Amino acid sequence: MTRRGQNGWRWSAGLAGLALMPGLALAQDVLTEDPGLGAGSMVQSTDLNWSTQSALAPAADALSDSVINDGTPEANALESVAPTSNVTIRSRPTVGDTGDSATVLADTMTLQGDRTLIAAGGVVVWYQGSRLVASRIVVDGASGDLTIQGPIHLSRPGAVKPDEEAILIADSGQLDSELQDGIIRGARLVIARELQLASDELTRTGNGRMTNLTNVVASSCQICASDPTPLWEIRARKITHDAETRLITFEHPQFRAFGVPIAAAPFTVTAPDPTVERRTGFLRPEFRTTSRLGFGMKLPYFITLGDSADLTLTPYLSTSRTRTLELRYRRAWSNAVTEWNGAISRDDIEPDETRGYLFGNALVELPRDYQLGIQVQVASDRSYLLDYDVTDADRLWSGVILNRVTRDKLVFARVGNYHSLRDDEDNSVSPAQVADAIWLRRLTPGWIGGQALMEWSAHAHRRPSDEDMIGRDVARGSFGLDWRRTEILPGGIVGAAIAGLDADIYRISQDSNYDDIVTRADPVVGVELRWPLAGSDGSATYMLEPVAQILWSPRGNDEDIPNEDSRLIEFDEGNLISDNRFPGYDARETGLRANVGVTWTRLDPSGWSLGLTGGRVFRDHVEEAFGRQSPLYGRQSDWLLAANYDSGDGLAVVNRALFDDSLEMSRNELRLGWLRQDLQVSAGHLWINGDTDEGRDADINEFTGNVGWQIKDGWWGNAETRYDFVADSAQSAALDLTYRNECITVDMGIERRFTSSDSVQAETSVGFSVRLGGFGSQKDGPGTVARRSCLR
Repeated sequence: MTRRGQNGWRWSAGLAGLALMPGLALAQDVLTEDPGLGAGSMVQSTDLNWSTQSALAPAADALSDSVINDGTPEANALESVAPTSNVTIRSRPTVGDTGDSATVLADTMTLQGDRTLIAAGGVVVWYQGSRLVASRIVVDGASGDLTIQGPIHLSRPGAVKPDEEAILIADSGQLDSELQDGIIRGARLVIARELQLASDELTRTGNGRMTNLTNVVASSCQICASDPTPLWEIRARKITHDAETRLITFEHPQFRAFGVPIAAAPFTVTAPDPTVERRTGFLRPEFRTTSRLGFGMKLPYFITLGDSADLTLTPYLSTSRTRTLELRYRRAWSNAVTEWNGAISRDDIEPDETRGYLFGNALVELPRDYQLGIQVQVASDRSYLLDYDVTDADRLWSGVILNRVTRDKLVFARVGNYHSLRDDEDNSVSPAQVADAIWLRRLTPGWIGGQALMEWSAHAHRRPSDEDMIGRDVARGSFGLDWRRTEILPGGIVGAAIAGLDADIYRISQDSNYDDIVTRADPVVGVELRWPLAGSDGSATYMLEPVAQILWSPRGNDEDIPNEDSRLIEFDEGNLISDNRFPGYDARETGLRANVGVTWTRLDPSGWSLGLTGGRVFRDHVEEAFGRQSPLYGRQSDWLLAANYDSGDGLAVVNRALFDDSLEMSRNELRLGWLRQDLQVSAGHLWINGDTDEGRDADINEFTGNVGWQIKDGWWGNAETRYDFVADSAQSAALDLTYRNECITVDMGIERRFTSSDSVQAETSVGFSVRLGGFGSQKDGPGTVARRSCLR
């Protein structure tokens, strides 16, 4: 038997089901990520997903995708979140709407003459996405109000985001027919399955919007019956939760740790609930002690400026040594985004001096897929950037970038100014104002086939000095055309024909050692043969690929062109088979030469793999463009041998070595990565011989290591170091510890920078911060979370 009451209730004596369509909610998530009490970010960044990264990923920063990589600090990645579209906001159904009905499931039901319904025994009520579980309910026939006996469990599993909805648990109560407003006794409110508020009495008004609790205890810690004292708790005379603004208001709160009162406020305090991602207010404080600034505290204040902008002001005060104000401003538009970071300080390090920095950048989407980038980087001195833990960069760049990338074309242009903070670099004789422009086009010639790449480029740089030679200014225009056609020959050999032309014109001023105008043209032709082979021994798979490339171009002499962009030369398996290993335009390989290499790979069915790559470059002459200490100097280059091992379950090892016929090493690089749920290891050793042509008067022999490990449940440690074997001293060392449980996160760390110069001093810094769970959204960190379990 099924009946419909006057207030939209439907009941049945058997099992009944009703599919409800909950109203859609509009979520404002334009700014989504920031530490602290619900702040958000214009930059949508994600945690490093170790499970999808190579085990060697922690060993080095990702390679820049910039067309020109000059070693200056890159600006913050600016990415705005796409706005939600096609959202329908449905109004809440009115009371008495006969189109709304509830479903009641119970062991027994009694319908009295005045249409009062009494349900008892395992009562479950579904209504408009809400679910009420109780032992007994009485539904008034005239008003539809409910008198409920507990234990009561009221939730909204049918909501758009059920995990963010509040769950009400109580002993008894009275609710209206909408299951929204009423009085609940012995109540416990759980918000977003994280923060719980327990009170003697709870009152809900405003169609479920306002929840008022009296004599309340709030905590996000696990509470056990055997030990009801949480790690921390907030007691208040009254707490109000606004479901629309998602704010929690505490009247005269008192903070306790382990049941002991620690602090109290004789006024009202407002905080966001766990579902809030950005809200105006204070972020968590940070305590920092350094050997140069002493003990200090940072207290950030986050200010929302609408849905697409925010401002963070951070006063930094230390014991009579610094007065600093840090600032961060972010804003997003439909086609642009910007972020500015800066600080201004007065400290005892530089008495009577105002110090500071400003880093800012903006990205604008223009028509036809063009992007305009603007960047500003200025600082009073390098020591400031290190003292205040901004960056360890020692060269800054400010300027404008315009680029466009399509399937077969690239357009890139930039103009800006470099400023060096190094003690041994004079900005007056270093290229300061620099401009670059590049146009690339990929072509498919119809009459000869293959693929061609055409390039037009221009470059100019100016030194502030007007003195001869040390104030040299250079402008260059270049044209390049590369063509390659690949065919499969008999026997599975892959053959390729190669041709190209590079032409340049230079204008050199303020240097009497060079002509004012210099031109150069270098054609190149060549062939390449590859023989990829694969086989199996019944279990493992083997791959072998020998490669030989022969190139010829007229021998040239670049002595009439100053080499300013091709002094640091790499030689590895990535450019072993290449027509030119100089990174820039000022120098170029010429003459008859052969690049020879072979790659061998073993793929085991259990998941591990091993690869070896070896090769060498042969020439018919000594290439003078390479320095005498370079591994590419002479008629024969050093041998290149690279090996890589991947266990398939987190361990990876890579080694690359360059050595001559007498097995004397010129370079060796070893990297190791080990990745597990409870362990993240990244280590590397680098040895490079000295080369005065590349600006290295002494050998480089350094070790870098980083290890993160699960110390025990809830505890995560991270240690890193950099050691210089030539100087026989550490360059830097750091140790960080993090403790996380269900209701608190504690971060602490110590860092030591050992290097010093005329403007930079060695420094030790200690940091400490605490964050309470349950207020504002939080990001997960590495390792596990210690959770208190209750024994029954």
